[in-house]
Amino acid sequence: MPLRIIFMGTPEFSVPTLRALAEAGHEIAAVYTQPPRPAGRRGLDLTPSPVQREAERLGLVVRTPVSLKGEAEQAAFAALQADVAVVVAYGLLLPKAILEGTRFGCWNGHASLLPRWRGAAPIQRAIMAGDRETGMMIMKMDEGLDTGPVAVAERVAIAPDMTAGELHDRLMTIGADLMAKAMSGLERGELTLRPQPANGVTYARKIDKAETRTDWMLANQQVHNHIRGLSPFPGAWCEMEIAGKAERLKLLRSTLADGQGEPGEILDERLTVGCGEGAVRLLELQRAGGKPVTAEQFLRGAKARKGMKLA
Repeated sequence: MPLRIIFMGTPEFSVPTLRALAEAGHEIAAVYTQPPRPAGRRGLDLTPSPVQREAERLGLVVRTPVSLKGEAEQAAFAALQADVAVVVAYGLLLPKAILEGTRFGCWNGHASLLPRWRGAAPIQRAIMAGDRETGMMIMKMDEGLDTGPVAVAERVAIAPDMTAGELHDRLMTIGADLMAKAMSGLERGELTLRPQPANGVTYARKIDKAETRTDWMLANQQVHNHIRGLSPFPGAWCEMEIAGKAERLKLLRSTLADGQGEPGEILDERLTVGCGEGAVRLLELQRAGGKPVTAEQFLRGAKARKGMKLA
């Protein structure tokens, strides 16, 4: 028998999983997502989340509570009489009453190889740390932060120049398929849970704007990991003097390069930049208010040349 599911998610990352569960024939009792956010220049327009837009396209019931801590919200959740809740990047804390508010509990799709990178930003942190692999895991949630037992997992290699955006899209697709398989196993009573290892725990804290500026004093591998780990959002950045004034540049893509010079110094006509050790070559970047461009396009437009400095 198909499961009666409450789906809980908010960003684009969650959408393929919602779609996969609906296509698998499960009954989606309701979709929980974060409330519409202010948008537009004045912040007067309210923009629904990607999950809300997809749920409405599918004709599903949508709920957007600002919190699940109140008794009324918890009673409304329980009243749905769902078999299971599926959670993918929802963004709100789930109290014990919600975790226990369905027959089989809450199951989470998490983008790391737990217990490594528990928390809010596992994709970015894995790349920024130089990890060579990560993965998707489906776990049964408990009251801890990503501490529940794991049901299924799939490992994914992180290529040397892969950005967070590229890894996000890969894991988003894998996660949808993995959750659909997990729910099929749960439906048949064939899922086996295993506790997470006690060793190897790390936390993927939320990205802070204060850490997004590129530090050219670091070794080239660290600079490269920083750039690709923050691409495309929120974006690593630096400043360069263009037409007599300092202009902010968003760095979107890079690769390791041969060369040595002063940290931040442009070393050649290919936008190779010196680091504290070694160099990186910038491949794609974006001027303030502009569109992403290749290094060649940037050099032509900004009249950047060898010997100039990025700060």
